[in-house]
Amino acid sequence: MNSLVPTSLLTFSAAYNPNQIPASAWWWTVGAIALLLVGVIVIDLRTRMGIIARATIKESVRQPVFFLLLFLSLTILVLNTYVPFFSFGEDTKMLKDCGLATLLISGLLLAIWNASNSIAAEIEGKTTMTLLSKPINRRQFIVGKYLGITQAVLVLLIPLILAFLFLIYYKVGYDAREVAADKPPMYELSDTVLLGWTLPKFNAFRLAITLQVLPGIVLIFLEIVILTAVSVAISTRAPMVVNMVSSLSIFVIGHLAAVLVKYSAESGVLENVKFMAQLIATLLPSLEMFNTQSAVATGTLVPPDYLGLAALYAIAYSTAAILLGFILFEDHDLS
Repeated sequence: MNSLVPTSLLTFSAAYNPNQIPASAWWWTVGAIALLLVGVIVIDLRTRMGIIARATIKESVRQPVFFLLLFLSLTILVLNTYVPFFSFGEDTKMLKDCGLATLLISGLLLAIWNASNSIAAEIEGKTTMTLLSKPINRRQFIVGKYLGITQAVLVLLIPLILAFLFLIYYKVGYDAREVAADKPPMYELSDTVLLGWTLPKFNAFRLAITLQVLPGIVLIFLEIVILTAVSVAISTRAPMVVNMVSSLSIFVIGHLAAVLVKYSAESGVLENVKFMAQLIATLLPSLEMFNTQSAVATGTLVPPDYLGLAALYAIAYSTAAILLGFILFEDHDLS
């Protein structure tokens, strides 16, 4: 599967001119996301898995870790807005890069913590036996926990994303003032009049720079979706410490998998080394395809078809990880 996945976002998207991407492609992307959200809402409200998911969301949001990650992430985002990066006029791009990394790390830590605390801790505490004595089977339990943890991460990311977008919008004018350039206004007056008042609108220059980061946010969430599925599968057999170490190790190796394969193919190493590198890259998720650092550095807008390809890969790998979780949890003795 890994050989079918592009390893460089820049190589794939550099051929695209954002102005030539048809508006219908973006509407299809928005429609697909909306359809997926509607499907998740229906599952939450109409199925037994939804009962588990809603309980998991409430439990996750009430944890002190949730508010700690929210506070620390907001603090880091604000500090990055004002702290100079000495990047020769590219501080806005550095803010985007650091902000995306902050969203990724905070969402990943919450996902792994919740998977460990919500599944592994419940199995060790024997509370899972009480839950499974009701008309809920083990597969519904795993899927419900996975959906609940993923939605809890989304609850954390939504205020962070809104703050991140506002800070980028503000940073454009702040940097212009720092280099004594013309500062673009925060807003402009539109042609729309309501009750005698001319309604304001966003500045087009600021807005274009801000919206360039939206596809990167989507890719980060897809990466968290994959790692959440992996963490849930590990939690069915391993305690909290093992799960956290294993999940973070997979995160690091998943970003290095493509580099390992390329290096082993070009450096003329032993066949056994090439085989192991290819095996690691095949079994572990190819997380480098969700890395938008190159796109941010070059100001490239990630095209919607790349987002679709990444979403299909995330769905396929997450499904495989959850199926592995079914196998590991099916014959697990809970008594």
